[in-house]
Amino acid sequence: MSEPPRFDRGHTDDLMSFLAASPTPYHAVANAAGRLEKAGFRQVAETDAWDGTAGGKYVLRGGAIIAWYVPEGAPAHTPFRIVGAHTDSPTLRVKPRPDSGGHGWRQVAVEIYGGPLLNSWLDRDLGLAGRLSLRDGSSRLVDVDRPLLRVPQLAIHLDRAVNSDGLKLDKQRHMQPVWGMGDDVRDGDLIAFLEETAGLASGEVMGWDLSVHPVEPPAYLGRDRELVAGPRMDNLLSVHSGTAALAAVAGRGSDLSFIPVLAAFDHEENGSQSDTGADGPLLGGVLERSVFARGGSYEDRARAFAATVCLSSDTGHAVHPNYAERHDPTHHPRVDGGPILKVNVNNRYATDGWGRAVFAAACEKAGVPFQSFVSNNAMPCGTTIGPITAARHGIRTVDIGVAILSMHSARELCGAKDPYLLANALVAFLEG
Repeated sequence: MSEPPRFDRGHTDDLMSFLAASPTPYHAVANAAGRLEKAGFRQVAETDAWDGTAGGKYVLRGGAIIAWYVPEGAPAHTPFRIVGAHTDSPTLRVKPRPDSGGHGWRQVAVEIYGGPLLNSWLDRDLGLAGRLSLRDGSSRLVDVDRPLLRVPQLAIHLDRAVNSDGLKLDKQRHMQPVWGMGDDVRDGDLIAFLEETAGLASGEVMGWDLSVHPVEPPAYLGRDRELVAGPRMDNLLSVHSGTAALAAVAGRGSDLSFIPVLAAFDHEENGSQSDTGADGPLLGGVLERSVFARGGSYEDRARAFAATVCLSSDTGHAVHPNYAERHDPTHHPRVDGGPILKVNVNNRYATDGWGRAVFAAACEKAGVPFQSFVSNNAMPCGTTIGPITAARHGIRTVDIGVAILSMHSARELCGAKDPYLLANALVAFLEG
């Protein structure tokens, strides 16, 4: 039996606001935390002793957030239901010595993060955002959300074969953005500019984690505004839906047989091997401490993990109308067709038949259609945090997501219904 949907078009409106306000993983987790705070969650520090009280709690570490809700009277061996996602997206990140340039141009030295579609960053107005680490050990978020930088493309007059032979970009030579004019390039100029922007004293910034980002806001498009274009849908779309679903489920209080969890990691785009990535100890440590804080033993921890299920939610590939031959001929996920179930028998995705049944049941309960995705046999398959979560923690994991076009572009494309269809399915899953 399906239930009335909790989310509708207003959820997609809110997603667009979330994308615009979250240019980096640090901003994304801060915004997710703010939404959870409004739902009654409270932050707990990893360095403090944890208590076993009921209610919503969350941990922030860098660009990652783990949030969970403990129902009143939940036994220590209560299993978890986890929505997993990641906060990072392919982009251009600022190098340790950012000030560069030549021939009358002032530039910012950047390094390629993840696997972006490089051409999508050309001739686009870019801002700059991230985390500034200060002399006193604290940090400050900064976002220059206006046209500040641009990676200028070479004119066709100087590359006559570009349309016939294809665009060839050297990651080192061709992707450095300009941000001004002048021959007097000085070390420290960019950071001094950001200190002034953030209202900090000169010399207060000792370290930085900065990314460029397109300043064009997300927008509806199409004849009937049935599509959404915007940055960082891979994978803030899932982070946003997971946050909304967790807040909604927490409203049920003690009427839950599972502990619902949101685990949004950083560094998925470059392998997840960090203290804030899915291949690190963060999730396992938080779940174990939750068990032990409620008086549980290692036996309770083992029982809880054995019955735990994780939905690894990440974007996937919608069938492309101009490249349909690149897709499996019998699996053509469409935008607004509902979330996709990702399957790969070589374990690039963690889904098996049992996992399919779990996801199908959640979608049926929510009244949400779903689709299946497999890669074309002649092409390599991507992967997600799903197999990592399953292998590292021994947790049954199912890979799902929303079908989009232009994945890893500076501006991606999805259907306007799919974000709230995903959120409704996640609510049904977290409720068990």
